[in-house]
Amino acid sequence: MRYRQIVAQQQYNFADLKTLMAKATPLRSGDQLAGVAAQDATERVAAQMTLAEVPLKNFLNETVVDYETDEITRLIMDEHRSDLFAPVAHFTVGDLRNWLLSEDATTEKLQQLAAGLTPEMVAAVSKIMRNQDLIYVASKCEVITRFRNTIGLKGHLSTRLQPNHPTDDVLGISASILDGLMYGNGDAVIGINPATDNLHNLSELLKLIDHVIQEYQIPTQSCVLTHISSGIQLAERNVPIDLMFQSIAGTQKANEGFGISLAMLQEGYEATLALNRGSIGNNVMYFETGQGSALSSNAHHGVDQQTIETRAYAVARKYNPLLVNTVVGFIGPEYLYDGKQIIRAGLEDHFCGKLLGVPMGCDICYTNHADADQNDMDVLLTLFGTAGINFIMGIPGSDDVMLNYQTTSFHDALYLRQLLGLKPAPEFSHWLEQQGILRQQQHHIHWAEQVPAQFSKLFMH
Repeated sequence: MRYRQIVAQQQYNFADLKTLMAKATPLRSGDQLAGVAAQDATERVAAQMTLAEVPLKNFLNETVVDYETDEITRLIMDEHRSDLFAPVAHFTVGDLRNWLLSEDATTEKLQQLAAGLTPEMVAAVSKIMRNQDLIYVASKCEVITRFRNTIGLKGHLSTRLQPNHPTDDVLGISASILDGLMYGNGDAVIGINPATDNLHNLSELLKLIDHVIQEYQIPTQSCVLTHISSGIQLAERNVPIDLMFQSIAGTQKANEGFGISLAMLQEGYEATLALNRGSIGNNVMYFETGQGSALSSNAHHGVDQQTIETRAYAVARKYNPLLVNTVVGFIGPEYLYDGKQIIRAGLEDHFCGKLLGVPMGCDICYTNHADADQNDMDVLLTLFGTAGINFIMGIPGSDDVMLNYQTTSFHDALYLRQLLGLKPAPEFSHWLEQQGILRQQQHHIHWAEQVPAQFSKLFMH
């Protein structure tokens, strides 16, 4: 279907929905690299005006990636809930934006609508929204998940404690875990990116985190971020896996580049459920995504990177994850050039994920060759706090010495919680108080100034 718009006495033609979506996307280097971006601001505005007039039903009749050749498209179309879509079926993209910003769009209605929306619908409406729109609507969404604690409640902010080490040194990892716990980090997950990806090393790291969790009875969960094929083998050996991890993307070809398929994700999901390690819930998957991953493997099918990213959330929600993390600035400036583009992309990802019913967190990060700095990350961190993000990362000193990129620190989580009055997951907050790490009095949070004596055993393991 062709789409047209006249702006400033000039007619703009868009060959199909895929082209229109790309041209309407706020400027980013990845779309310029792919050759799909608008030529200038005027064409972008024309595309956004045109997109606002597109009926939502069009997205059910015109796919951006071919149905016959892409299993993600088939997943999106085959599992779409037309009954839940019915209340907004008469909307255009612009109508959806207006309704989302209205008082009628309550938390409960947004939760009911999630499975009735396709990723492309959600990506489309995000493209005609300002940053404040993305923040406000996301703040109305609530996606709650459970394993050993409850993540995603309004008024709460969880963190992934990321104790990476360039040689997977047990003492170094233990020191980072202790440091993070003292700042109230780790309620989303204690998750390690392994430096050495062999089964013995992975097993030892999982046993280390499990020992810490069991020894101190911490209401949290562990994860070692290895490929799901390795995770399945470890699960078969009854190694203590709480969460199964995998990076995912929004096209079949991109996922094949990761060495995965929907069938493999299903196998990993079932293998982890079978371990039955959760105490209050069975959300057992942890997924990571990032704008530009499909383009970097030439698997984007000419679709803009933000729409492809949003399609990955349809993959995620199929497996009822505990956590979904957009690693927003990690891939580099070829895809998100500077702090402004990273901030916009992060807000888009969080908004789109939450609207689709996905428990979104963000690794608020940048690489050292991007035109961005920690002040940009402070801005995005603060915006996410007001938008109600489920979790962020906690890294010693905000500098990951193994992956060599800049992200958020244990102190950043403390700042955001103190600034906005946010609390860790309820079960984790109770544990922090029991350990003497945290005291909550008259709406103020106070943190211990020295390590409680009981944690000395951590370095004797």
